[in-house]
Amino acid sequence: MRVSATLPDFPWDLLEPAKAVAAGHPDGIVDLSIGTPVDPVPAVVREALCAAADAPGYPLTAGTPAVRSAIRRWVARACGATFDDIGVLPTIGSKELVGGLPAQLGLGAGDVVVIPPVCYPTYEVGARLTGAKVMRADSLVSLGPATNIKLIWVNSPANPSGRVLPPAHLRKVVDWARERGAVVASDECYLTLGWEVEPTSILSPSVNGGSLDGLLAVHSLSKRSNLAGYRAGFVAGDPALVGELLAVRKHAGMIVPQPVQAAMVAALDDETSATEQRTRYAARRGVLREALEKAGFAISHSEAGLYLWASRDEDCWSTVEHLAQLGILVAPGTFYGPTGERHVRVALTATDERIAAAAERLASAA
Repeated sequence: MRVSATLPDFPWDLLEPAKAVAAGHPDGIVDLSIGTPVDPVPAVVREALCAAADAPGYPLTAGTPAVRSAIRRWVARACGATFDDIGVLPTIGSKELVGGLPAQLGLGAGDVVVIPPVCYPTYEVGARLTGAKVMRADSLVSLGPATNIKLIWVNSPANPSGRVLPPAHLRKVVDWARERGAVVASDECYLTLGWEVEPTSILSPSVNGGSLDGLLAVHSLSKRSNLAGYRAGFVAGDPALVGELLAVRKHAGMIVPQPVQAAMVAALDDETSATEQRTRYAARRGVLREALEKAGFAISHSEAGLYLWASRDEDCWSTVEHLAQLGILVAPGTFYGPTGERHVRVALTATDERIAAAAERLASAA
């Protein structure tokens, strides 16, 4: 059986023709599509990686005591999670956990996974890999009498829209899920990148009422510390659920390399570099947003995160083609769900020089 046949087309393959057009611009492409970091890995992190490079033995799936402690310190600072018994587990980036979570929780045919209407495609992929049914919903009311819901994904700040869910909304989702025995998985990879509003973690007692039961928060160091190439992420939350994930992952050999675990410790404790990176993104966001709005784009949500959710009130592929002619590559909104058909996602992850080039091209075409 070809498992790939059950999955949607890999979205980025569909963008290749537009990428070729954008690459033909005389001054080169400005790639604002995938959102991959371009700035240097902090020196303190590289030094930690090198210092731990002599690692001939097998690493621990659970993570070293040092990385587990660093994760707990960070979630206490950034998420308000001051639970003595919080479960933590390093992961091979966040995407592998997102894609594998339904299977690792034992979901299968007949089970339902709820995902946002416009969201990271891997939520749906993870459900499909287990044969579970997917429901897209942004409110509990819209779920109606749906039964057998086993997993609910929330994403705040959201990819691609930058939308931030208020604590009251998150609390309602948590209460609703607990009444039905469902797990809530909160993708919080952009938590520290709030621009117009302060995002709240599901690990905060203001959301969970002082209990971690049924809750998992997914985090990544890819954007915060430019560690996309390291594949460094973690999950934190309900100690029973994290313990179950650990038991499954031990058998599957899903282990973060020990030098990367050492680098994670340095990155999690390095607030100076994280603040500097946040400042870079804030400046780039200001330049791009102003340029897009002057060029006639409307920006929706986008109050946090690494993307601008932009629209010219036309089919998103028409917008992609228009910008490709200017040498600018963006992602069409339909990559993230059918209701994204009139938006494009514009990433802030390009150098200052490329961001300035994009702004100049937008101004010349306005």
